[in-house]
Amino acid sequence: MAWEYSEKTKQLFMDAVHGKPGTHLGEIENPDGFGEHGSLACGDAIRFTFRVRRHPTDPTQDVITEARYLTFGCTSAIAASEALCTLIEQGGRTPIEALKITNQDIVNYLEGLPRQKIHCSVMGAEALEAAVFNWAQKRGVDLQSLGVDLHTDERAEGRIVCKCFSLSEPYILRKIRELNLHTIPEITNAIKAGGACMTCHHVPGGLQDLLDKTWGTGKPQLKVLSQLPILNDVSAKPVDEEQPSLSTYQFGKKIEKAVDQYVRPMLRKDGGDVEIVDIKGTLVYCRLVGACQGCAHAGQTLRILVEQTLKEMVDERVRVIGV
Repeated sequence: MAWEYSEKTKQLFMDAVHGKPGTHLGEIENPDGFGEHGSLACGDAIRFTFRVRRHPTDPTQDVITEARYLTFGCTSAIAASEALCTLIEQGGRTPIEALKITNQDIVNYLEGLPRQKIHCSVMGAEALEAAVFNWAQKRGVDLQSLGVDLHTDERAEGRIVCKCFSLSEPYILRKIRELNLHTIPEITNAIKAGGACMTCHHVPGGLQDLLDKTWGTGKPQLKVLSQLPILNDVSAKPVDEEQPSLSTYQFGKKIEKAVDQYVRPMLRKDGGDVEIVDIKGTLVYCRLVGACQGCAHAGQTLRILVEQTLKEMVDERVRVIGV
């Protein structure tokens, strides 16, 4: 499925991938604050680090001077992380002041995000909280005495509801209230809970029960099947070469269009280009040429720029293989 992103979101993504001056993709060595959120196994994760200018007597007056991130995710995850770093650095904020940045601030900075991608803004805010907690521990700052609650006990004490993303009941309940979530799709879009195997949707103590616990019992839910129906006429496809839903010709044309309209212009700005060598199922074989050929970041360009763009604009199952 192709997502509709704002021009600002797309430009932030492209600038980050190309390592343009002023972008923040990377990691700070020996950071003052370090935090992670998400799951690499399930597709979205972020590592957030920052450095501060230390106040000589009052650590609560430390000011964040540099912020960096490493993320494994889509266009919106990278753009949202860029937005978070920019908001922090431009604001000259202390770590505690940085906590006032909300996921909605990130969405507004990006000039909007698709409803299904809101979780990317939440992910950055959660990683920031983890990094601030780490900074407070290093600097001996008692956050609780300052009225700052980072909910650090949620994972340790709470029952895990969404096992795919290791999300606990206290965390999900808090996000339901904070983000005013009223349906399971809204929960999934915001924090990804229930977005993988979906078994936590209607089981006892699952997402629907947490919604009912928060807002009261709503309309009767549809009966849940104990087993999904099996269609006898559908044969399994090899994992490494899935078949696109479009015809081979249509799929190839969509790939070419995405490359011509979005990928190639960005590569040509830096004197590079890309050639499509072959397409087999959802596997797209590409070769970088020009300035991109032999570049130290060639692998990153193929994975983050070419593959992620084709996933977003053509089919999320696309895999790009360099030749």
